[in-house]
Amino acid sequence: MLSEPHLKTIEATLPAVGAAIPEITPNFYGRMFAAHPDLLDNLFNRTHQKTGAQPQALAGSIAAYAQLQLVPDRARQQFILDRIAHKHTSLGITRDQYQIVHKYLFEAIVEVLGEAVTPEVAEAWDALYWQMADALIEEENELYKQAGVVPGDVWRDVVVTGRQYQSPDTISLTLAGADGSPLPSFHAGQYISVQVPLADGAHQIRQYSLTGGTDRPDWQISIKNVGEVSGFLHEQVFEGDTLHVSTPFGDLVVPDDGTPLLIASAGIGCTPAIGVLTALAAQQDSRPITVLHADRSRASQPHRGQLAALVGQLPNAQLTQWYEEGYVPGASEQVRTGYMSLEGVAVHDDSHALLCGPAEFLSSIRTQLLERGMPENNIHYETFGPELVRVGAA
Repeated sequence: MLSEPHLKTIEATLPAVGAAIPEITPNFYGRMFAAHPDLLDNLFNRTHQKTGAQPQALAGSIAAYAQLQLVPDRARQQFILDRIAHKHTSLGITRDQYQIVHKYLFEAIVEVLGEAVTPEVAEAWDALYWQMADALIEEENELYKQAGVVPGDVWRDVVVTGRQYQSPDTISLTLAGADGSPLPSFHAGQYISVQVPLADGAHQIRQYSLTGGTDRPDWQISIKNVGEVSGFLHEQVFEGDTLHVSTPFGDLVVPDDGTPLLIASAGIGCTPAIGVLTALAAQQDSRPITVLHADRSRASQPHRGQLAALVGQLPNAQLTQWYEEGYVPGASEQVRTGYMSLEGVAVHDDSHALLCGPAEFLSSIRTQLLERGMPENNIHYETFGPELVRVGAA
């Protein structure tokens, strides 16, 4: 726990630190990557660094955590820690990497804020950093334990046994154990990290949701051709090739209390939905399930037929889809044009919502659900890439 003097110092300096974060984070990453270029090549996503998404994500997480020490909200704090911990374990992060981040982050803070970083200020923010880091390390170690692996030892080689197109720019890969043994089980909605060797010698990583059945000995993922890693998989990986992948992690899982579900996705965000619906269909889950999907067009929609087939296998599920482009013959209440809207969509009062898609989509649907009276803690989501955590936002 932070001491009372620490809390007072953080409260007094949070506005200044928050305002300086746009300068602190690029300074920090520049320092760290200059000293450890292997981290940029082999751990951090270079595309997200170029766009500034990763620095913004780090800044948002630290600022949000600091704010939550001043206005305590345990549920919100745990939400932030859970999401970061699952991402970290899927990358094999261990305590020594927190030490590296600490060193270069605080050097950047001192350089940017200068004399404003008194010994008292440095001590308070140092205590905050390690409180957050220690909480994450503890949770990550527990996740490693549950997965049956030594902390950080999440990587394995798998063999590609199948490849097929799910849309013009989306392929699916089936992965099997390199030694013929079954791959570890997972929870529907979870993902794996995939690390690929690029032409310049870097080994870049991206996460992909598992779309196959949880009782199968192999794994299935789908990849839209966007970015360095996905481009490599599209152009270079075929049946018989070997991939370096992580143990499954992720906290977008179906509540087991039998409450109604609303599953909403957009674009390639359909992949966690496919994984969840595959598991629900296998169980013949009888709860009310509302499935919503938005895409650019029917022609570009990945897993279009599979999505409808899975919903059709469930005894109490219904599907509504939105398309931005193109004429849709027989358009109805179940097939609409434009962007997804919850207007006219029935949502059970006690529903849990599982969302996946681009940040703008998540923000829009989350806002509409809150306006409909859904409790914030009932809204669960997955987003691909760095998550922009903001104070007071889920």
